[in-house]
Amino acid sequence: MNAIVEALIKIVFILWLLITGFAYMTLTERKVVARIQSRYGPNRAGPFGIFQPVADGLKLMFKEDIMPLQADRVLYFLAPVITAVPALIILAVVPFGGVIPQGGLVTNPEGVPLVIAPGPYQDGRWQGVNVGILYILAVTSISVYGIVLAGWASNNKYSLLGGLRSSAQMISYELALGLSFVPPMLLAGSMSLLDIVNAQRGIWFVFLQPLAALIFIISMLAEVNRAPFDLPEAEQELTAGYHTEYSGMKFALFYMAEYIKMIAVSGIATTLYFGGYLGPGVDRFWWLGPIYFFGKVAVFLLIMIWVRATLPRFRYDKLMRFGWKTLLPVSFANVMVTAAAMVLSQDSGVRQFLEGVRKYFLG
Repeated sequence: MNAIVEALIKIVFILWLLITGFAYMTLTERKVVARIQSRYGPNRAGPFGIFQPVADGLKLMFKEDIMPLQADRVLYFLAPVITAVPALIILAVVPFGGVIPQGGLVTNPEGVPLVIAPGPYQDGRWQGVNVGILYILAVTSISVYGIVLAGWASNNKYSLLGGLRSSAQMISYELALGLSFVPPMLLAGSMSLLDIVNAQRGIWFVFLQPLAALIFIISMLAEVNRAPFDLPEAEQELTAGYHTEYSGMKFALFYMAEYIKMIAVSGIATTLYFGGYLGPGVDRFWWLGPIYFFGKVAVFLLIMIWVRATLPRFRYDKLMRFGWKTLLPVSFANVMVTAAAMVLSQDSGVRQFLEGVRKYFLG
């Protein structure tokens, strides 16, 4: 019963955080982009415009819901849900903190791990879900179906082109994204995200694998259709892309999915390459873990906004060429070099040679 209560509390907390974060990410983006472009952002609804997300939400709730006559009714209604649900469940295996000691949220002899799916408790610690990386790859692959179905079910040529563009873009960049998961997995020797975080106690993986981290960041921008990779909804070419025919709360679900996926992929990048919730004093004070984790996520979100306000949109053929002819080969090469280095590092002769080289140059 305690485990169920703990899981429900953590689920409610993460869902509340994601939905609230989505609302105020829209305000933050408009404020930051306005600052970069030397103009005012929202400043009328409430002090400093803080009630603007509330006003936008109310407007969408009461806006007329229009559906094209020739649309596929079932798929038209399902598409926003299929897009939004994966964004909400992707963080189930991502640890956002350490372990609350006994006597935390509820009574638990081993403490309360700050991850929704903590996995088994063995050898005095939580192990994490041993297929956490596979879970993330599987869930992120589902959302493209919602976008493609939205484009097809709308019975609109602009929407269909936007859906096809999105599927082609996600397939090309998903390969590089999947390969960028491999170096942290090799370095940690596990697909559990808890193990990957614990393996970074000495040094963050971004310093050991800067190329893989860069590939991951570029691919995650393309995965969530953020500028400069927002071709599926290019207004100059496709009106609004796959959600052209959507209005009201159905459009809000697409909008929500994009911003929640931004938060989710930022959390994954933090976990894989930037030490997750680790930081000074986190072993003594458990409450520092969530602060470090969400602080790093906030930095990634600001970088995404900065990129949108700075870089122009790619031309579509160049976007696809960059994914297939640059990111994919570089990702393959990086994985092969990392795997070879890991194998060679286990050989005693190679270790002795490297130790000799180190002593020769460093004394």
